[in-house]
Amino acid sequence: MKRVIVDYAKLTKDILNMLIEKYPDGYDYSDIISFKNAKGETIKAVEVRTEDTIYLVKISSKLEQTMEDYADDEESFDDNDEFDVNMEDEDAADED
Repeated sequence: MKRVIVDYAKLTKDILNMLIEKYPDGYDYSDIISFKNAKGETIKAVEVRTEDTIYLVKISSKLEQTMEDYADDEESFDDNDEFDVNMEDEDAADED
């Protein structure tokens, strides 16, 4: 299964929908995954999955605000058309 690390700035409507569906009341401390990226930096993220991909969405205060804003008004969200889920993030790793 492919693992993709996503920053809040690169969120698509599809990923936001999965986040809102999985965490309708926001995420809790127990939902947070911590790991080291290729640079040795500690990353904190929440996970959402599709049939073939695990998305690890980096946590920040901006992510929380984006989720709240999107839940309130989906139409105002500008989808990130430049984000390609098939393009690996430099921090992403494949999982067998």
